[in-house]
Amino acid sequence: MQVSIPATQLNAWLAGELLPPPTSQLSSLTAQDEQLRPIKLFSLNDYLGLSTHPEVCKAAADAALACGNGPRSSALVGAEECLLFPTGFAANLAVVSSLCVDGNVAVFSDELNHASIVDGARLGRRHGTRLSVYRHNDLHHLEELLAATPSGMRRLVITDTLFSMDGDFADLQGLVDLKRKHDFLLAIDDAHGTLVCGDNGGGAAEMLGVDQGIDLHVGTLSKAFGCMGGFVACSARWKDFLVNRGRSQVYSTALPVPVVAAAHAALRVAAQEPWRRRHLWRLTGQLGSSLGIRTHSPIVPLVLGSEQATLSASSQLLARGFHVPAIRPPTVPQGTSRLRVSLSAGHSSADVELLVAALQDCGVQCLPLDRLGRVLGTAGAAAGAAGAASSMERAADVISMSGWRAQQGWHGGVVGTQQAGRQQLPGLLEGGEAAEAGGAAVQLMECTAARARL
Repeated sequence: MQVSIPATQLNAWLAGELLPPPTSQLSSLTAQDEQLRPIKLFSLNDYLGLSTHPEVCKAAADAALACGNGPRSSALVGAEECLLFPTGFAANLAVVSSLCVDGNVAVFSDELNHASIVDGARLGRRHGTRLSVYRHNDLHHLEELLAATPSGMRRLVITDTLFSMDGDFADLQGLVDLKRKHDFLLAIDDAHGTLVCGDNGGGAAEMLGVDQGIDLHVGTLSKAFGCMGGFVACSARWKDFLVNRGRSQVYSTALPVPVVAAAHAALRVAAQEPWRRRHLWRLTGQLGSSLGIRTHSPIVPLVLGSEQATLSASSQLLARGFHVPAIRPPTVPQGTSRLRVSLSAGHSSADVELLVAALQDCGVQCLPLDRLGRVLGTAGAAAGAAGAASSMERAADVISMSGWRAQQGWHGGVVGTQQAGRQQLPGLLEGGEAAEAGGAAVQLMECTAARARL
């Protein structure tokens, strides 16, 4: 997973210059300036390294020669229970918005769900859909919201399986158990789990043994497939429904034939070369062990806290030949800016060793996300015990996200301040640090909703 770029261009990026030098200056460049610098990419979602696999590239080229590079009139390709979309965004948009058309629907969405799910729910609100956002992976909160739903309303629970900024998994087993109790439709967005998880690459639901409990599997062809496009795997009945009601499918141009051919080849290669998936997970364990952190998936967030520190670390890594993007607010909450390491089967064990050495050389010291959660809980409990009424009134509004939801057209899913007080989590900050953390905690909570955009 490597590219080579001109040294002059790399230096310009590091200096904050977004444009290359004027053409008039190119003749004065020395041979040294024109040398290419290799950059190892730890920034892609090409988890199995299939985007450059010879068979995948050949399939696309052969299809382009045989059929041209344009689409065909129908986007329906593959098995009867799978419907293709131009993008994964379009697939989520179609699923959520089409299910909300009749209005008498309650949608329950994890607060960290992808923006395509959020936008689908927003469209549904035009038809009177009731939307509730539950705290990340908090099934107790979800059950409270389900129980409060007016009788007679149909219910949809939808979640990402592998969350793109935190690298953690949804509690799919818990959701399936809850589905048996409350009888709702369960849809998952397995964009980052497809081909990555499960013995056969069937995704997070297969890995957790609950694939039969999922009603609608949404996925993308732009990550582990190394191509582009999206899909919904479902029953024939749901497929027919989406063909007729999914506007982002009905009124979009179909995928070009070479893209579909490449995706089909990628699926075949992934099945024929299972070592890619095993190697990817070995690298995930290697990185976590070397850095002394828990790694749940090939998405490894290294939380540095401040934006300045994160941007500086990303720039230092680039200068050393590693592209690791800096993720900042509003994508993630204030105080949780991070380097997002994305591993691939295209990386070698030596590549990971070099990355770790570069991180250490840059002095990167990351704060685990679980510790951030404890900081939030401790700060919230301390604020409640101190009786800081004005601060807690603000925190109550922030935690519930009621103000933010009102601006964005959200409603429901109000979260009380009792949660922070109930947790009784171990303290991590003392004295003046705790006082500073109180204000930081409010900022962290305030940006929680923004995380749902990715």
